[in-house]
Amino acid sequence: MKTLDVITIGRASVDLYGAQVGGRLEDMRSFGKYIGGSPTNMAAGTARLGLKSALITRVGDEHMGRFIREQLQREGVDVSGVVTDPERLTALVLLGIRDQEQFPLIFYRDNCADMALCEDDIDADFIASARAVVATGTHLSHPRTEAAVLKALRLARDSGARTALDIDYRPNLWGLAGHDAGESRFIASPEVTAKLQSTLPLFDLIVGTEEEFHIAGGSTDTLAALRAVRAVTAATLVCKRGPMGAVAFTGPIPDDLDAGISGPGFPIEVFNVLGAGDGFMSGLLKGWLDDRDWKTALTYANACGALAVSRHGCAPSYPSWEELRFFLERGVRVPALRHDAALEQVHWSTNRRGDWPEMRVFAFDHRKQLEDMAEELGADPKRIGAFKRLCLAAALAVKGDLDGYGILCDGRLGPQALYDAAGTGLWIGRPVERPGSRPLELEIGPDYGSDLAEWPTEHVVKVLCFYHPDDEPEMKRQQEERVVRLARAARANGLELLLEVIPSKVGPVGDDTTAAVIQRFYDLGVYPDWWKLEPMTSAAGWEKTCAAISRNDPHVRGIVVLGLDAPADRLRASFEVAAGFDLVKGFAVGRTIFGPSARKWLAGEIDDAAAVRAMREAFVGLCAAWDAARETAAGAKTMGAKA
Repeated sequence: MKTLDVITIGRASVDLYGAQVGGRLEDMRSFGKYIGGSPTNMAAGTARLGLKSALITRVGDEHMGRFIREQLQREGVDVSGVVTDPERLTALVLLGIRDQEQFPLIFYRDNCADMALCEDDIDADFIASARAVVATGTHLSHPRTEAAVLKALRLARDSGARTALDIDYRPNLWGLAGHDAGESRFIASPEVTAKLQSTLPLFDLIVGTEEEFHIAGGSTDTLAALRAVRAVTAATLVCKRGPMGAVAFTGPIPDDLDAGISGPGFPIEVFNVLGAGDGFMSGLLKGWLDDRDWKTALTYANACGALAVSRHGCAPSYPSWEELRFFLERGVRVPALRHDAALEQVHWSTNRRGDWPEMRVFAFDHRKQLEDMAEELGADPKRIGAFKRLCLAAALAVKGDLDGYGILCDGRLGPQALYDAAGTGLWIGRPVERPGSRPLELEIGPDYGSDLAEWPTEHVVKVLCFYHPDDEPEMKRQQEERVVRLARAARANGLELLLEVIPSKVGPVGDDTTAAVIQRFYDLGVYPDWWKLEPMTSAAGWEKTCAAISRNDPHVRGIVVLGLDAPADRLRASFEVAAGFDLVKGFAVGRTIFGPSARKWLAGEIDDAAAVRAMREAFVGLCAAWDAARETAAGAKTMGAKA
């Protein structure tokens, strides 16, 4: 049985992309960090398109190597073929966008980890598990890596797998150009041509630009080069021609490139060509391995390439399968695709990190409540930070090795708890609102984006807005303006947003109230990843609320139910109603869990261990109540379906 669709083999690096556009690489002030290297990009790109992909490479035993491994796992890529090299560093690449034609880059690959790939890293059973193996040209440039690639190709062919080559010619990675020539795409070399031609018979599919076929065929005449390649291989040849699209040749090479098989192109604005070829290859592999005809496969490839050249970064710009279908069905509306709001929303929402089908969140982001409690008890308010670390300890004790647990914690009173939570597997939400403010005010500075730029990627921006459909126009304007600005700043910084709305603190609520609030924010262009909503006692209220979310954002993460300091028995009752709706993923409750312990601990009546123990028990009780409510709801649905 083939458990994998495709294994890519070769380069793995961290791309450090200059954030400023239109200047020299020398003048870049900041950089975005992404996974990189053609095989790594293709593994991520094909996984986004729904293929079961894997990567064979080496990374360093350090932070950048772990970043590549973890990011690939988030993308759904099998990393069992990624070897950690104890001696070498992970490769780095510095890149920039100068203009539409200049994209400077520097490869930091001197004795890097992926160039230590060897035959021992190639496992026969792993190769046999794949329907296809894809190699790239760089790893044919060194005897050790070439031996590894050739072993993988032989094993693939022995197991009946398809094989493909992305020529991926970088002259300076073959030692033909200096370090400052990373942007160079072609230097003639009989030695490189001979090396490539010795391997071409091993492939069923060969893909390259015209310049890459020039090196593979040993001629700068594209037709002559293609014929030279055809003389040594029967593989399907796909020649990429930039804005003119691509053509496939399954047999003899005709007298005109336009006589090949082609798919439609897309009239879009080119923003960044770096990594576009890997996006193209991902789409092509999707069509090829799904046994589509070449026109369809090239349509996928051209569309993926168009999306890639429209965005910043390589792998982060590649589409999901849902996004690709959306793009193909709707077509180009805005030539600068990164400015197409509807398309970008699909891109964002279908390529988010992680999966959270269940949410059990301990919320201890409270500030004013704890400060008031400390003042009332005569306790030092500086102790609140220490108490929040105890809250975290309780959350981690309940989580253990399980998934689906999270915390809400602030950065003003609880910064150390936030630091301690990093990398624990908890979902982490972090508030920005000034407690109790109406109209909404934020604790971050007036330039929301610069403050959020300091946040780790795993932190979710949480904002609470006391908003009611019957608010006065000026109140609405102020609150809406701040939520819209915050949503844009969060998205620009790659951070998810949780929007909490509580209309009941402002005015009377009915079954339509929360749904009306939700629809208003969608109308303003705010698409929260999460909604945090107060409990509704009627199924009708939940039905209307969930319908409002679903019709506007079918890819939303979901809803968590807040507690409002309700007694545990009242929360359980609210869970029983909410758990019947699939969009409700769980709860985010605070004072019901920590309230009694906080009062006793701040008063000096219990020690740290007793506080953690009491909060852990309260949290476990709420988790059990939620799980029971979910099971009851599932049982009711099953009975209803049978009836």
